[in-house]
Amino acid sequence: MKFDSAPPLVHVDGISVDGRLIHLGEQIRVRPPHQKITVSYSGLSLSFPTRVRFMYRLDGFDRSWTEPTSAREATYTNLESGHYRFHVMASNSDGVWNSTEAILPFEVDPAFWQTWWFQLAWVAAFLALLWALYQLRLRQVAQQFNMRLEERVSERTRIARELHDTLLQSFQGLLLRFQAATNFLPERPAEARKTLESAIDQAAKAITEGRDAVQGLRSSTVVAGDFALTINTLGQELASGETNPNAAEFHVDVEGTPQNLHPILRDEVYRIAGEALRNAFKHAQAQRIEVEIRYDERQLRLRVRDDGKGIDAKHLDGDGYAGHYGLRGMRERAKLMGGTLAVWSELDSGTEVELSIPGSHAYDTSPTRRRSWLAEKFSGKDTEMKS
Repeated sequence: MKFDSAPPLVHVDGISVDGRLIHLGEQIRVRPPHQKITVSYSGLSLSFPTRVRFMYRLDGFDRSWTEPTSAREATYTNLESGHYRFHVMASNSDGVWNSTEAILPFEVDPAFWQTWWFQLAWVAAFLALLWALYQLRLRQVAQQFNMRLEERVSERTRIARELHDTLLQSFQGLLLRFQAATNFLPERPAEARKTLESAIDQAAKAITEGRDAVQGLRSSTVVAGDFALTINTLGQELASGETNPNAAEFHVDVEGTPQNLHPILRDEVYRIAGEALRNAFKHAQAQRIEVEIRYDERQLRLRVRDDGKGIDAKHLDGDGYAGHYGLRGMRERAKLMGGTLAVWSELDSGTEVELSIPGSHAYDTSPTRRRSWLAEKFSGKDTEMKS
């Protein structure tokens, strides 16, 4: 029997990535994507080449040498990025292992999501997202707080406007009457008495107006209903009272599909209509007074018409008659609502008051957005109101 004492020579033949051969150079780099890396090797033995056995180890992956095998390639799957050194040695048929290993160093490049800059960017993006969510939450809390604050400010502004339009103007008229009565006292006591009685009657009316205004402030923003019915009720009350000396007929006409109005805006429209109706019943000497309410997708339109004596043109371009604030107040209210107020009149041909408001502002399709918009308008324009 012949003894084989010479160990075989071992050599690394090549390396392939997913079946693609890589050139064996000074620096071998495996670029992504990669799933299977195969290292092929061979052992040269002149006596019994078929009995050559191999053991291999991959530094950075294997903990120890593999069991002897006749396979002439080693396969690794899904290696992580990093530096690797492949070692292989061979033995002859008598189990004599060579003392010189064949070594193949190579480097596996990371995928882009494994690079340090991508991981740093991901951490930065995550922190930015957390910061954005934190800022968003702060804005939501601040918006809710500001919305509640604006509602309170706008309500206080509305109360001040109501008091100005009712009590303050009435008290101003009372002061003038009391001053006139004081002037009459020394020489004309009868006229002074008559003036005082008239002032007392006016004071009673002022108290009534103030009570009605306060009652409206306490209930108008929470009580919903048919706006046309509300206007009709007001008109019927004016038609049946002392404010209708000419016994004028009253009629309300509604066009389009009625829609809910924002509560605050509904109150402002009601006050404009009320002011126009009171002027028509008290001063127009009309035979017929009409209110037209038109619900349109683009706008809400309110018209108050009468066939009375009309208004002099010189009083339409300004704020109305001296000492009277009705027309000016109506225009200010319309401006605050984002609408327009137009007045047409000719002597002995009647008067028409038209209020137009964009539908996006008038209709209560988005309560939160409407409330925030109206609160901003009514609070931001407070300084523009004139006493």
